[in-house]
Amino acid sequence: MQLIHEELPFEKKTFPIILVCDHIYFQQNIGSIFRISEAFGVEKIIFTGKDIPLNPRKINKTSRSTHLHIPYTVIEETTDLIDYLLTEDLEVIALEITSNSKPLKEVVIPDLKKIALVIGSEINGISDGILNISNQIVHINMFGENSSMNVVQAVSIALYEITSLKIASNKK
Repeated sequence: MQLIHEELPFEKKTFPIILVCDHIYFQQNIGSIFRISEAFGVEKIIFTGKDIPLNPRKINKTSRSTHLHIPYTVIEETTDLIDYLLTEDLEVIALEITSNSKPLKEVVIPDLKKIALVIGSEINGISDGILNISNQIVHINMFGENSSMNVVQAVSIALYEITSLKIASNKK
C-alpha cells in the first residue's frame, strides 16, 4: 500500500551542503532544483548570474512550493561567487566532465567541512574560474552515446551519493 506524506518513515535532516547553480536559467530546472534540494536536505542554494528567473509563479509548478522552504540567494558576478567560496573555507566540489575529473564514486567528503556542490549552466557547464578553485571535480560515469545529462538529473545523482556518504560517515 502506498503511504501518504504524513506516514513516510524518513527522518527530516539538513546536511552541510550549499548547492551552487552557475548560470542556471531554465525555469523548469530551477523549480526542480529547489524540489530535489529540499528532498536531500540541502542547507542553502546560491544562484549565480544576472536576471535569474526566480518568479515563484513560474517555478512553483516544478518546485511544488519547496522554494518557500529552502533558503537561497543570488550572487550576480562569478568573481564575487569565487571570493565567497574561498573566504568561507568550503570544500568546493564541481560536477563537471573535464580532463582531470574523477568519477563521482571517488569523491572524498571531509568530515568537518561544509560542502559547496557546484552545478553548471544548461549550455556552457561550470565557468573556468570556478573549476580552477574547486577542490574536487567529479563526473557521473555514463555508458551510452551521450556525454551529458540534464542538470537536475545530474544533481539528483550527486546529492544522493554525497548524502549517502555523509550518513555512512556519521554512523562510524
